[in-house]
Amino acid sequence: MERIPTPPGDQAQADALPESAYTATATVNEQGIVTGWSEGARRLLGYAPSEVVGHRAARLLCDDIDERALQDAAGRERWSGTVALRHRDGHRLEQRMLVHRPRPDGPVAEWLVVSAVAGQPRTPGDEALGEWAFRQSPSLLAVFDADLRLVRANAGMERALSLTEDQMRGLRLPDLAPHPVSDQAEAKMRLALDSGEVQHVEAYIRPTGVSAEHGWSTTLAPLKDPDGRVRAVCLSAHDTLQEHLARQRMLLLNEAGARIGTTPDVQRTAQELADVAVPRLADFAAIDLLDAVQRGGEVLPVPAAGPLTMDRAAVRSVLDDDVSPFAAGEPSRYPASSPVAQCLAQGHGALYEVSDPAVARWAAQDPQAAAWIREAGTHSVMVVPMRAHGSTLGVALFSRHQRPEPFEPDDLWLAEELTAIAAVSIHSARRRPRERTTTMTLQRSLLPQTLPDQGALDVATRYLPADSRAGVGGDWFDVIPLSGMRVALVVGDVVGHGIRASATMGRLRTAVRTLADVDLPPDELLTHLDDLVIHLSADEGGTEGAAESAGGIGTTCLYAVYDPVSRRCTLARAGHPPPAVVTPDGAVRFLDVPAGPPLGLGGLPFETFETELPEGSLIALYTDGVLEVRDHDIDDSLDKMFAALARPAKTLDMVCERILTSMLTHSPDDDIALLIARTRALDADRVATWDLAFDPAIVAQARRHATDKLTTWQLDDAAFITELVVSELVTNAIRYGRPPIQLRLIHDDSTLICEVFDSSSTAPHMRRARTFDEGGRGLLLVGQLAQRWGTRHAPTGKTVWAEQFLTTD
Repeated sequence: MERIPTPPGDQAQADALPESAYTATATVNEQGIVTGWSEGARRLLGYAPSEVVGHRAARLLCDDIDERALQDAAGRERWSGTVALRHRDGHRLEQRMLVHRPRPDGPVAEWLVVSAVAGQPRTPGDEALGEWAFRQSPSLLAVFDADLRLVRANAGMERALSLTEDQMRGLRLPDLAPHPVSDQAEAKMRLALDSGEVQHVEAYIRPTGVSAEHGWSTTLAPLKDPDGRVRAVCLSAHDTLQEHLARQRMLLLNEAGARIGTTPDVQRTAQELADVAVPRLADFAAIDLLDAVQRGGEVLPVPAAGPLTMDRAAVRSVLDDDVSPFAAGEPSRYPASSPVAQCLAQGHGALYEVSDPAVARWAAQDPQAAAWIREAGTHSVMVVPMRAHGSTLGVALFSRHQRPEPFEPDDLWLAEELTAIAAVSIHSARRRPRERTTTMTLQRSLLPQTLPDQGALDVATRYLPADSRAGVGGDWFDVIPLSGMRVALVVGDVVGHGIRASATMGRLRTAVRTLADVDLPPDELLTHLDDLVIHLSADEGGTEGAAESAGGIGTTCLYAVYDPVSRRCTLARAGHPPPAVVTPDGAVRFLDVPAGPPLGLGGLPFETFETELPEGSLIALYTDGVLEVRDHDIDDSLDKMFAALARPAKTLDMVCERILTSMLTHSPDDDIALLIARTRALDADRVATWDLAFDPAIVAQARRHATDKLTTWQLDDAAFITELVVSELVTNAIRYGRPPIQLRLIHDDSTLICEVFDSSSTAPHMRRARTFDEGGRGLLLVGQLAQRWGTRHAPTGKTVWAEQFLTTD
């Protein structure tokens, strides 16, 4: 462990410091020898470091330590108690101490001894700190008396209910927020009063004064007097809206995999897309298909300019008296300048407010569209092209008029995923025989269509479906860019074959991407995936054919995260074959990743394995179809795969082809997913790290560090935005976090990442500041200036990061 530094400052100057609270710190090894001595320890006992370090700690004690006490302390990692110490001048000093091992698993066994030395006596003003903490806590806090009537409420509670404490005092919770959840919470409060035990409530409600549905995690704790009698109940709650929305999106995508594309009928699939989207995503949905798609003819490219006429295949609205200008089965026409025509020509979806110029031009040229927007009260629109296998099939139009919240980028992503599922099903139904075609198209559409741009790994992939007699299975792979230049690699194998296995694969792949987006460690991600499979199995327990896939029980998965900065790779697997690694010297080996149980069994934990990979190493992830072939046993398969991996190759595609051609002599009995990645390392001069003092004055220095480094990197054009991002993130860390604080900048050819670490685990939340608020705009500003931002949690602390895309001349 690191030694406690002994600053060599002037002794007289140290003695002249004003008396204030300080901490005396020392380290003692297993042999009882003092190895570190702080300035606080010198102030407490009067010994200089040279008089103590290297000597036995027992000489600092006034009394001999009982042998039994030594034996008790030896088996612990922490001990606290009062000890009689001997001052340098000989007088006895009773001092309370905390003794623990900072790193129980560290290479050096040492004890850290700390003692808080009181300075100035407490002042009456210190008693106000508790009141300030209650009033200013960002969580919702309220106290209810024995009659369950509110007696205290903090600012968070006032904001959530748009009521002051005086307005709420004396009222019960159902009076303040009429909702079945309030009745449930009040029942739990009564239980807390009667039992004296803490109660919990998880709910998603729309309290008065809150415009959107919020998720609240609520704790109800009994408040006891010194005699142990329960006198009141404290309610504390925090908002879990973002977690709730992410979970809802994941559940909707899970449902979509099973509800969209159940038949080869094109109109039916379009209607299934509309039914899935309304009302959980949009208030209105219309699906328009090109005429050739309806007739089953060859789909031609969409013209780059000009008006469009399509067939309306499906409509769904939350209103019974829908005012859409085109009903299902009728032609729908769009001017060349309309958002629909523009999005189809550009090939990607877009969000629009009705005040946008594009929508205004559309309404001006199309009176029917203008009447629809006006009469329905539409305020937000999404247009998503329906594309599959490079062909444009039509367009999905979504709008909101009842829900007050406009569409967000996450809603557009969800709409694109839903539309992609429907587009693949329609394309499959048009081009191939029903069962084989639908399953194959669904399977391939749910696999990555293109690999994402990232600088950590070179990647090549292959997917081979099983022989048609067995039916297509549920093997999948994925490459997911993460924060801090890291990349996640995923390979999985769903049990069974056919459309159910493919749909389950799509659900699991979507779940993995959603969980990866919140930067969960590999073992935690697999634990959440395991819970999902258990729930899917329970949902499918009574459906026809559920025995074929059992909701995914028995599915295997391998999840790996590679960091090009540290060159560390962290992996966990759920019953999946271990990955193979080829180091630059040509040595091939399996990584010893703990196996873990297949998904859906529950009860057993998943474990992570971490290793450092030299730059240029190959990682091979695969499904068991690579090894399970009819004409040779598993040992022969392993030998052939190792030999193919060890042979030098110019490209990773050649490595993939070499493995498949050497091991497969006929159509495989099972699906095969193969992913080969070559590691890159980010040069040390592309990363800059600074440890910052926990002081608001350090913000200006942090900005200077960043701008100086950008000048060194010749990225002066990014200095203005980077200064603002660094200022906001460092200020938030000092204001709301805990020391230590660290600033890190990372850049490659196209990306600049700013990261700020602090040891607090509380994640920041973006909010919209009110007109007269003096703060609250920092994260909103970061979100507008950076392309992406987020929070990455560690076992201790968190990292808030923001990513900019660098423009090139």
